[in-house]
Amino acid sequence: MDSPVPPLPAGPGPRRRDRHGRGMRGPVAPPQVPLSTSRAAAFGDLVQDSVERLERRWPQLAEVDFLVLDVPPAGGDDSGPYAAESVPLGGMIAATSAHPARIVIYRRPVEIRTKSRDERAMFVHEIIVEQVAELLGLSPESVDPRYGDGQD
Repeated sequence: MDSPVPPLPAGPGPRRRDRHGRGMRGPVAPPQVPLSTSRAAAFGDLVQDSVERLERRWPQLAEVDFLVLDVPPAGGDDSGPYAAESVPLGGMIAATSAHPARIVIYRRPVEIRTKSRDERAMFVHEIIVEQVAELLGLSPESVDPRYGDGQD
């Protein structure tokens, strides 16, 4: 019998979908849409924006490492795991000969305490200002005159 359509070659070629059409498809959202940005990446962007804003006023902050960790390390207090009254939102590690000064922001405790992106941005900036003030030995108001205003 002569068939007008030639049969498909059988072989180990790449399959795009499984036989019911339920296989992998394209990404859910294009890369330029905010949906494709993870929460951790968005939080890192908030920290970076705040750091850039402070570096314009305090150029010496270019030598400080700013880190974002998901949660604070366990066992920070010797009197027991539940002895601390509150969870730290950030921390500062002074410079040594081995590494520069570091300021750490803990993402999950900050996200839990805020509801919107704007509120989170303001809260992150306040935490960074407090840690920079501790590092520089100044008051938070002298590091950023708008500290505590409730506006960004």
